[in-house]
Amino acid sequence: MPDAAAHASSSASAPAFASASSTPPVAVPPVYVVGGGPGGLATAAALGAHGVRAVVLEKADAVGASWRGHYDRLRLHTTRRLSGLPGLPIPRAYGRWVARDDVVRYLERYAEHHGLEVATGVEVRRVDRAADCAADCAVDGSVGGGWALHASGGRVLAARTVVIATGYNHTPHLPDWPGRDGYPGELLHAADYRNARPYAGKDVLVVGTGNTGAEIAVDLAEGGAARVRLAIRTAPHIVRRSTAGWPAQATGILVRHLPPRAVDRAARVMRRLSVPDLSAHGLPMPETGLYSRVLEGAIPVQDVGLIDAVRRGAVRPVAAVASFDGSTVRLANGDVIEPDVVIAATGYRRGLDTLVGHLGLLDARGRPRVHGARTLPSAPGLHFTGYTNPISGMFRELGIDARRIARTIAAARRRSGTAPAGARQ
Repeated sequence: MPDAAAHASSSASAPAFASASSTPPVAVPPVYVVGGGPGGLATAAALGAHGVRAVVLEKADAVGASWRGHYDRLRLHTTRRLSGLPGLPIPRAYGRWVARDDVVRYLERYAEHHGLEVATGVEVRRVDRAADCAADCAVDGSVGGGWALHASGGRVLAARTVVIATGYNHTPHLPDWPGRDGYPGELLHAADYRNARPYAGKDVLVVGTGNTGAEIAVDLAEGGAARVRLAIRTAPHIVRRSTAGWPAQATGILVRHLPPRAVDRAARVMRRLSVPDLSAHGLPMPETGLYSRVLEGAIPVQDVGLIDAVRRGAVRPVAAVASFDGSTVRLANGDVIEPDVVIAATGYRRGLDTLVGHLGLLDARGRPRVHGARTLPSAPGLHFTGYTNPISGMFRELGIDARRIARTIAAARRRSGTAPAGARQ
């Protein structure tokens, strides 16, 4: 079977990929890290600091592929100082709120700075227990009860330890609204939105009031769309990105381990003080507490212009989408509208079902049942990072997870006698 192209970048030698009939030149396989985003790169760097060889497998042709595909105006909603990954701060020149292109530059620099072994063009499609795999999985007899990674080009890679870091926003989710396929206008997921230029002078409906939907709606209003409506299923919590110089992220770090009810009460007071009541504009106060919603997976919307846009009528909140009927969109409250364009900011799925779903490691929502340094007894040596959406900031928590995962893996290798000479104790 022909081998798919794989490009490796490293200050060390490129990783050697074994075919089913070959034997790796080393006694102990590397730790394979699946995904070359911030979580995967941070984990590989942390492992390297402990003397553990890690190889990052990235299906795209460069690191940070997810960030490269985001809309143009996106910035980190967390501060530069609190978002650096282990071993390399984000440059001060990138400013407090780091722009998308600067995030990509930082990730490229991060991989180079740490001399990470990154194999691009390698897609891992399925992870199997080595013992449960077919004969072609017996790549390395030394792995014993480890893992077999089925990768593009017919490769089967073996390892004792694997870290899955394919990203929280992996697979765009487009709801199966009744009549959707018959809509003659333009219907796209927010993953395909870049900027407002193609929509100048058009009537646009944005569906979804997470941070992505809110920011795209503002971008459209500022970019010349004739009308922008924002379809809301559940009223979001809106917070100021910073208040008197104090970032919302810092508050998230301070409160994340407090009782949810206490945080809900405090957040209610802060909202009254810092965020105007937008009920008269169709955006009512949420009925549930802020932190209670966070624990359900709904992160607050950080205001980057939505409040002002709603107050001046540039973005008009409307009811949730119920169905499509030809060129019309029927809303949950019975209203009917005829937008030229519908942009679905309706979230992503983790995309882990085909990769590890058969191993019984996912919960009902398709998320890993454990993450970080912990592994399930039924899956020793298989770690996950980046599948939570913490109020304290994704990059910050990815860095914390990376250090914990690396310490756990390095300790396990010392106990097994496979730690390399000179590894940090």
